[in-house]
Amino acid sequence: MKTSERIIEALLALSAGLSVLTTGGIIWILAVEAVHFFGQVPLGVFLTDTQWTPLFAEQHFGILPLVAGTLLTTGVAVAVALPLGLIIALYFSEYASSAFRNVVKPLLEILASVPTVVYGFFALTVVTPFLQSLIPGLAGFSALSAGIVMGVMILPFISSLSEDALGAVPESLREASYALGATRLQTAFRVMVPAASSGITVSVILAISRAVGETMIVAIAAGQEPRLTANPLVPIETITTYIVQVSSGDVAYGTLEYNTIFAAGITLFGLTLLLNNLGYWFRKKYQEQYD
Repeated sequence: MKTSERIIEALLALSAGLSVLTTGGIIWILAVEAVHFFGQVPLGVFLTDTQWTPLFAEQHFGILPLVAGTLLTTGVAVAVALPLGLIIALYFSEYASSAFRNVVKPLLEILASVPTVVYGFFALTVVTPFLQSLIPGLAGFSALSAGIVMGVMILPFISSLSEDALGAVPESLREASYALGATRLQTAFRVMVPAASSGITVSVILAISRAVGETMIVAIAAGQEPRLTANPLVPIETITTYIVQVSSGDVAYGTLEYNTIFAAGITLFGLTLLLNNLGYWFRKKYQEQYD
């Protein structure tokens, strides 16, 4: 083996090791600090209490309102991004010319690089007033406004990855569908989408993971009112919003109130880890193998 190849191999191994060590360090810090929290708050109370008011005089430590707020905004985002992303992916794959796709696809992916704080202020100053003109009584902060803008943010994840999954389907399947008399639309939805379903599903799961961990959009546009609700028209609070609220406040380090951010953080870590492993399992189980 050449010396240059050995150096490259060593650098790759070092990079992989650093990634593992970084992840391990994050888990260690979260676990150690969370143990201090759960030493004072029973795990059963944390998982079942329907109120989250650790900074109030009457303290409650139920994570359910924060989880509900996180899942609510994520649900709105997926409801926006999934149909649009799939339609865009199908158009790129089945209808658009290569010249059009090569120009428009990179422009669409720019949406993923826009700073999320910009998205947050856009949601608060543009989307929320527009929704208030359509929905009387809509609050100034809401899960709906934040979720819609989050859907725009994760749109490139679904459209780009789904288009890649559709592009991996053999051309022979498309040609066989046409040979049987199917139209282009029928081929797209009845042949191509089922054949690429594993890749499309993984793209959706990865987009959900991105939405679950989003901070600035929900911190600016969704509000800071933890409540156990499925109504997207009211202010809510997500796990990430609460972490920002306490981290940027004047809560004393080492107190029970401060340690709540580690309990919330390990919950968020568990959610994203579950989603990522679900995507990996789904891809392995349902991935089509073509010769």
